[in-house]
Amino acid sequence: MIIVMKENATVAELGRVLKVLEDRGFKPRPNHGAQRTVIGIMDATGDDLSDVADMPGVDQVAPLSSKFKMVSKDFKPEPTVVQVGDLKIGGSEFVVMAGPCGVESTDQLLSTARQVKASGGRVLRGGAYKPRTSPYSFQGLREEGLKILAMARQETGLPIVTEIISPELVPLVARYADILQIGARNMQNYALLEDVGKERKPVLLKRGLMSTIEEMLLAAEYLMSGGNTQVMLCERGIRTYEPATRNTLDLSAVSVIKRVSHLPVIVDPSHAVGHVDYVADMCRASVAAGADGIIIETHPDPSKALSDGQQSLTLEAFDELMVSLRPIANAMGRTMIEPVGK
Repeated sequence: MIIVMKENATVAELGRVLKVLEDRGFKPRPNHGAQRTVIGIMDATGDDLSDVADMPGVDQVAPLSSKFKMVSKDFKPEPTVVQVGDLKIGGSEFVVMAGPCGVESTDQLLSTARQVKASGGRVLRGGAYKPRTSPYSFQGLREEGLKILAMARQETGLPIVTEIISPELVPLVARYADILQIGARNMQNYALLEDVGKERKPVLLKRGLMSTIEEMLLAAEYLMSGGNTQVMLCERGIRTYEPATRNTLDLSAVSVIKRVSHLPVIVDPSHAVGHVDYVADMCRASVAAGADGIIIETHPDPSKALSDGQQSLTLEAFDELMVSLRPIANAMGRTMIEPVGK
């Protein structure tokens, strides 16, 4: 159920409503919008709240009709803007996150981070823990990789996003990362979702390889029901019968999610197509589709990358891509920061 307060409701009236709900054992979740406050009560019925509708300042009491409650626009009509330091994701700026698939060495990451910063990238990505299909593939540098990411942040000022692969790693990764990434293979790892939901750091939740949009939204509901409201959704391609690309990039998901949810949407063209020849085209298409940002892979020498080299842009190609994105972003009413020193 949701309780919609009147536009002119006072702080005192809101406080009295919240106290009545808490006294009855409910856990009200107020969302303060630009014009009015909406209170979500996930475990209440209309009968439980029939008298609340008559309280001063209350406009209406209504059911939450969708399966996903806190991620829906019924609960929060205004778009969520995720704050990462001084960076706002989900607002007017189109945000580019970029970096190597895996952190391999200090030199590799620092050279990449410097170029990402110089080209106008806003977040540095890099995997310290790598869930791989084969147990013999590069699994990441682990905590040493996290330390290198922190070093790159110290030098460039770029916030870092990196993946958490298991619940026991949440405290460690959260100590280093600015954005906690939940990868496609872990989208429905409910123990991990519950633990990350208890954190108060921004989360990037990737869509599962064969997951529906509704399943992704329900996974986000786990995070938000745990108290973490700083959630971003990531479309990274789904597995279909088409073998020309690694996965099939579902750009329609951007539009669908925007209609039903207030959460920012990021697109990952690198993992979606799996081949560098198609990445730039899908980056540009993502801007036009209305995404709030992209997350892509770039590497100083993709031919020597320990993971995902075939889909990683060279640093030069990344710079060229950034130039091509700006006019499209402007046409979509978005801004992008200018490259450093150009």
